[in-house]
Amino acid sequence: MKQVLIYTVLFSSLFYIGFNILSAEESSPAPDVLQQKSENPVELGHVNWLRNFDEAKAKAVKENKPLLVFFQEVPGCSTASGYGKRVMTHPLIIEAAESLFVPVAIYNNVGGHDRKILDSFNEPSWNNPVVRIITPDGKALSPRLNGDYTRLGLVNSMVLALKNNNMEVPQYLEILQKELSANKLLKDNAVFSMYCFWTGEAGLGNIDGVVSTQPGFMGGREVVRVEFDTNIISYKQLVNTARKKNVSKVVYVKNSSERAAAEQILGKSSVLDAGTFRQDNEPKYYMSKTLYRYIPMMPLQASLVNSAIGNRISPDRYLSPRQLEILSFVKTNPNRNWKNTIGSTEITSAWNETIKTAKSS
Repeated sequence: MKQVLIYTVLFSSLFYIGFNILSAEESSPAPDVLQQKSENPVELGHVNWLRNFDEAKAKAVKENKPLLVFFQEVPGCSTASGYGKRVMTHPLIIEAAESLFVPVAIYNNVGGHDRKILDSFNEPSWNNPVVRIITPDGKALSPRLNGDYTRLGLVNSMVLALKNNNMEVPQYLEILQKELSANKLLKDNAVFSMYCFWTGEAGLGNIDGVVSTQPGFMGGREVVRVEFDTNIISYKQLVNTARKKNVSKVVYVKNSSERAAAEQILGKSSVLDAGTFRQDNEPKYYMSKTLYRYIPMMPLQASLVNSAIGNRISPDRYLSPRQLEILSFVKTNPNRNWKNTIGSTEITSAWNETIKTAKSS
């Protein structure tokens, strides 16, 4: 049923083209991304902020980057500390802030240089978190961010600022925006059956609008449950795309609306009522046979990476430079007790665990 011999040959070839190369056996020092530990106040999260605006401005001019100015109450109220803990600790938000912008933190409840900068922006004292993204000469690249204390709010501002500054938006940041948008707005699920759920995950995982995939069983069949963003792809479009990819021998429906759409595309005999979903114990099968399983990822990234490997395409384009740096370190230090991150729903905790392992001898 699983055609083990075929997959064994497939993965052997993948190893040779670079997906799972163990290039060294001796341990090497952990890269900077796995060594740094922020000593910030909790309100600032883990971003390496500059604290002098003039210094940040000079650096932004030199590096031709926008300024990400964070006005924050330190020490602060629960809103201020919560924003630091929740938003400014996400590893991909940290990476974007430090690599695409020049981040500078201005305290809104002290005097001196901070108060001078606060006044120059006409920002109120003792206020909740505010983010401004500007050019070095002060031009706003996105609207002043206040009142939205979500990860998505900051990521949306980052993406808009980069576009308005005629800068390329890295794919990992676009993926992060898509996942956060789906989680906050409207997300639905669909269940497809095909001859093998490993190939099902590979076929469904790279459809635009799909947020995550999970192999399992329903009604005695191998299936893949798909979460998708209805703002990007409709249920009908998803079923039609799955049909074209030959990964929808049967579709399980939850209501009459889904049944009508599915029957129109697949015919009545291929549409069944949804039952109990039982998760398989080998999710992201293709990725699980490579070193990518040790790289902390968002669920959407994991679906895309698994799909790429299953289709014999390099998945590296879906990862950030720091994730690729971790991958390189894992390859050169294969004997450490790396944790399988497949199935992790929170990238921050998985990232912290990977840092812990990287620092171990």
